[in-house]
Amino acid sequence: EVQLVESGGGFVQPGGSLRLSCAASGFSFSAYGMSWVRQAPGKGLEWVSSVSPAGTYTYYAEFVKGRFTASRDNTKRTLYLQLNSLKTEDTAIYYCAIVKISVPSNRAPALNELDSRGQGTQVTVSS
Repeated sequence: EVQLVESGGGFVQPGGSLRLSCAASGFSFSAYGMSWVRQAPGKGLEWVSSVSPAGTYTYYAEFVKGRFTASRDNTKRTLYLQLNSLKTEDTAIYYCAIVKISVPSNRAPALNELDSRGQGTQVTVSS
């Protein structure tokens, strides 16, 4: 059974930092690209970042470039997202998701090219 468990969310002031983790089990983690997506209150799902299976390629949405860094440790079967310079508009539930195996690793996946998601971790940015 595929399991994705996100952690590391919390309450932080604008300009602050958080590190999210996603522990994966039940599938061949190192064979799949992984993504972070988020959903703000009252809004739809939004793609944030993706990492290729070996971690060679990373992709970011324009609104997080230079502030967020995605990485993975295949030996620990864990995906990470470092969030720096947080803004109030970054408030959302953050989910990790598996990229479908058919998606080439040399481009970012579309939202409809993502598979299972975890339960999410809440990030709240407020003064």
